[in-house]
Amino acid sequence: MITREVVIKTDKLTKKFGDFIATNEISFEVYSGEIFGFLGANGAGKTTAIRMLCGLLTPTSGHATVAGFDIYKQTEKVKSNIGYMSQKFSLYEDLTPRENIKFYGGIYGLTDKEIKGKSDSLIHQLGLEMQADKLVGSLPLGWKQKLAFSVAIIHDPKIVFLDEPTGGVDPVTRRQFWDLIYDASEKGITSFVTTHYMDEAEYCNRISMMVDGVMKECDTPSILKEKYHTDSMDEVFFELARGAKRTAD
Repeated sequence: MITREVVIKTDKLTKKFGDFIATNEISFEVYSGEIFGFLGANGAGKTTAIRMLCGLLTPTSGHATVAGFDIYKQTEKVKSNIGYMSQKFSLYEDLTPRENIKFYGGIYGLTDKEIKGKSDSLIHQLGLEMQADKLVGSLPLGWKQKLAFSVAIIHDPKIVFLDEPTGGVDPVTRRQFWDLIYDASEKGITSFVTTHYMDEAEYCNRISMMVDGVMKECDTPSILKEKYHTDSMDEVFFELARGAKRTAD
């Protein structure tokens, strides 16, 4: 029997803001190299949950470990073992790709030699040789997003959190971006992904569905489609989210 390493584990993880329960006793596990989709309508509690898992927000109750570290007591260890990328472009647009790579490599604690090697490798991998010394602000959105993802995993973290990373990009670029996620998965990096594109749910090994702070489902896309008697993840989502009462996290 093959035992997979658990890199995220939550047990009744809860966050309250006064009387408002943003996340309500969510429990799940995520494994090494897994592409885990964390889905839900606006207001489902996704952002709050991610902020807790990244060590940016203290839970009200419950327990969780990320990369083997306690999110209450070892937040700095958590942060050094994860990467993060949001839909809002997270690199400095007034720096070049090469300068961004050097800057973030330094933040993640890489040596100058490691940064040089990573920089040359990433620029070649992304086909940015001609743009490496131009300002990032001048690049097309798709290239920006692919560069941002590559920088988010430049330190080989155990987990990368991707918060709607493909928002606003065209379908071809979205598919190319997912190729990068697959490559990271093959290297053992876990991708924890939120997205509003239900076709992207099909690319995940497993997905969870959050509704009003509660995790309603957590399984593979094929099993969920079979359970809800449909061949569409859109239909699964609509079935679960149709009774949602919230509109914002």
